[in-house]
Amino acid sequence: MFDYVIVGGGSAGCVLASRLSEDSDVSVCLLEAGPPDRHPLIHMPMGIIWMMRSKVLNWNFYTQGEPEMGGRRMFWPRGRTLGGSSSSNAMCYLRGHPDDYDQWAALGNPGWSFADVLPYFKRSQNQERGASAYHGTGGPLNVADLRSPSPLTQVFIDAGVQAGLPYNTDFNGPNPEGVGPFQVTQKDGRRCSTARGYLAPARARANLTVITGAHATQVLFENNRAVGVEYKHQGRLQHVRANLEVILSAGAIQSPRLLMLSGVGDAWQLEQVGIEPRHHLPGVGKNLQDHLDVMLVQACTRPVSYGITWRSVLRGGFDLLRYLVAGRGMFTTNGAEGCGVTRSSPDEALPDLQFHFSPGKLRDHARDLLFLCGEGYSLHVCNLRPKSRGEIRLLSADPFAAPDIRAGYLTHPEDIEHMLRGVRLARRILAASAFDAYRGAEIVPGRDVLSDDDLRHFIRNKAETIYHPVGTCKMGCDPQAVVDAQLRVHGLSGLRVVDASIMPLLVGGNTNAPTVMIAEKAVDMIRAAHRG
Repeated sequence: MFDYVIVGGGSAGCVLASRLSEDSDVSVCLLEAGPPDRHPLIHMPMGIIWMMRSKVLNWNFYTQGEPEMGGRRMFWPRGRTLGGSSSSNAMCYLRGHPDDYDQWAALGNPGWSFADVLPYFKRSQNQERGASAYHGTGGPLNVADLRSPSPLTQVFIDAGVQAGLPYNTDFNGPNPEGVGPFQVTQKDGRRCSTARGYLAPARARANLTVITGAHATQVLFENNRAVGVEYKHQGRLQHVRANLEVILSAGAIQSPRLLMLSGVGDAWQLEQVGIEPRHHLPGVGKNLQDHLDVMLVQACTRPVSYGITWRSVLRGGFDLLRYLVAGRGMFTTNGAEGCGVTRSSPDEALPDLQFHFSPGKLRDHARDLLFLCGEGYSLHVCNLRPKSRGEIRLLSADPFAAPDIRAGYLTHPEDIEHMLRGVRLARRILAASAFDAYRGAEIVPGRDVLSDDDLRHFIRNKAETIYHPVGTCKMGCDPQAVVDAQLRVHGLSGLRVVDASIMPLLVGGNTNAPTVMIAEKAVDMIRAAHRG
């Protein structure tokens, strides 16, 4: 028996386990389906390329065939180890726009405005540049400048300024628009996941139990109260009971899936797969939102990129030594070093485009190693504010079966127009004079792809996820909401959801920092509920 049972040792779960176990009077159990985060390539930033290919540390999800994307089944990697996707992401530290959180509050979620959540962003953070009105120091999540950025990243920044974007050194300050370098969740040139920043310092606590290789199969209930979790560990089904709360922090795919496996969701859909409904909550799995991303790839005429070449192979031994000894060199790259945030049209109320600049040629989530060969660079184009919605369903009652992911990309006609304008702006940036000394041929989409229709076809056939699924256990008070503003599941007791799935609207930026903030805020809510 534990006071709190947390399902999912990822970006949010590690925060919860660490913070809740600070109180020596409570006991905490953290269940993680994946293994411990011991592999050295997890902690090497450039190891992200290997993480994308791992069959052990990655869930390797695929969507159903996407009707507006040429019928493609699209790869959705998610972290499957302590730290979750904070152990496998590109480490970009971006919170989104302050108005994103004000919109959350306006949807009936008091306490979630930007003014309300900023203290939790600051509490989580150790900003190496120092404390300010927008940044904190002394927190577990180290936020740093890249130690050894590629010279091409500064070229991209200069080109963005030439194309009309203002120079911005802090996308998490008062104005998140412009072009500049990403800050990253790294410490001394190594990845700072929530497993390393939060959980590792807490592991020795007697009141914290961490069980890896524990695949949760259902939440256990007595009447309408969650009292524990069933999980499979080392081939055996086991139960763990919670005295106070069960907290789902399994992410935007697995948290709604576990609710549905437990009989909580749309009653009709549950009956279709042979699950007896316990609690009809039709919004479970709905409201799925994700950032769609398409890449432009250009050859580079100078030997300065991170492509696989004889030069880079020869340099690799020296740089590996630099990395191991000093935490510097190309192995500290996060793969997406430069950032741009802007509006595709002056009519947009908020920035709707994000660019990620990669100083190497990328294709198929960097899994195509042959394409990485040769000098080149890539510019990602992302629609920050999609209106398309998808959903997560069950294919069967089997808790080990793949989920039914329907991303719904480009099902709203406005979304592709935002991306089209983004591709045209990206081409203007790549055509700026700053790139003159480096610019080779455009490899993707190619110089013959010019018309709007051809570019739309390119987007539909080449765009992929940039790994930001949210919204499937939406916070709110409307009929499709799953949790309230305290993150308690509507109509049930002893059960909360604390992860990216609770976001009612996708933020205009990367989602890891907001997920950590959500967990930090949830800790105070949970403590307040059981104080005294």
